[in-house]
Amino acid sequence: MNRYKRALAGAAIAGSMLVGGVAGAVIYAATAVTAAAASPSAAVAAASPSPSATTPGKFVPNEDPAHEAGESAAREAQENAGQVPTVP
Repeated sequence: MNRYKRALAGAAIAGSMLVGGVAGAVIYAATAVTAAAASPSAAVAAASPSPSATTPGKFVPNEDPAHEAGESAAREAQENAGQVPTVP
């Protein structure tokens, strides 16, 4: 009977380790997918409409004086370089 209890305890420990390892892997994979979905580049792309949606081809900056007044120097530099602005 003593050997039976030892074998049963060993099987219970091994089973709990296996279940815990699988559960840990599933939780880790779920957090990795969530972190990838919440990346800043995806949020920026979703928040602002892309200029290519209206005009395919080269980026055309908004040179309206009212728009230019509230624009940062970094954004203006990106626009002048022909890049899609990534800074506010």
